Amino acid sequence: MLILSRMKAIYITKTGPADKAFETKEATIPSPTAREICIKVECFGLNFADVLARQGLYQDAPPLPSVIGYDVAGFVHAIGSDVTEFTVGQRVTALTRFGGYAEYATTMVEGAAVIPDHLDFPTATALATQACTAYFCTDECVNLYEGDRVLIQAAAGGVGSIQVQIAKSKGCIVYGTASSGKQDFLRELGVDFPIDYTKEDFTKSIRQSLGDYPGIDVVFDSIGGKSFKQAFKLLAPGGRLVFIGAASQLKNGKANLLNTIGMAAGFGLYSPIQMIMQSKAMIGVNMLRIADGRPHVFKSCLDNVVKLWDSKVIQPHIHKVLDASDIGQAHQLLESRQSRGKVVCQW
Repeated sequence: MLILSRMKAIYITKTGPADKAFETKEATIPSPTAREICIKVECFGLNFADVLARQGLYQDAPPLPSVIGYDVAGFVHAIGSDVTEFTVGQRVTALTRFGGYAEYATTMVEGAAVIPDHLDFPTATALATQACTAYFCTDECVNLYEGDRVLIQAAAGGVGSIQVQIAKSKGCIVYGTASSGKQDFLRELGVDFPIDYTKEDFTKSIRQSLGDYPGIDVVFDSIGGKSFKQAFKLLAPGGRLVFIGAASQLKNGKANLLNTIGMAAGFGLYSPIQMIMQSKAMIGVNMLRIADGRPHVFKSCLDNVVKLWDSKVIQPHIHKVLDASDIGQAHQLLESRQSRGKVVCQW
């Protein structure tokens, strides 16, 4: 019997434009350690951190040449010697500590969850990173109450669109920002006040619609920079700002030192005394740190988002599924900010 030992993997060989950064090479299929599983990857998802890694702006990314990629879906190919939670052949979605852009990938047992047969693999990729991030923000970092005013930046994106669905399931009033052409999509998701941030000042629009209400109760921000500072000023007493990314450092899909410096300066300066006096809070979220430092918490999030999908509370939107050989095109689509929801590649 022929035993496979080699696979295809997509490497970043140099930082820069998506059409020049990647090279597909042969590699050895990874072997799981005692508490890991190896997955035969059917689909892998793209995340904005992948774009930053390709641009050389993501500190956690491995040195070049490297195989990035956080979320995969497929079949359990092999299990470690101490694994009792999974069996070979099960359908799973998983968070990988990089290595997702490959035909086979390993992950810790806490990083994977069995998925129902009626859950397709492209949708499953959206659960591991983006849905877990959304759920951690909405259900672990804060409590959302019925009637809360919630602002979700980049509400048409992979994380934002799921945050909208969770917030609406809890009875919140949702303000969502997105670029032009996405407002109808936001309405379909349930956003009460869709805002085109390219044509209007989102802070003025929100203040006008709030009326006598004291401010925004919770902000979920993946943009950073100036928008972070503006959103913080919108918070009501007891308000919380949950920060998950800094997409504003890319301008027109391009990154450079000046953009990064400008983005960093835009955040503004804050004092703990200021936050105490106003009873406001900032919470930073990096799901890799959660998975590394509190794997049981990540596992709980992953299991819960699978249940939320199965109960139809969340339905991730898949914008496009491309062949793995079109990885450059997939990256260009994601960084163009024209996508809505998840961009997925399949082998």
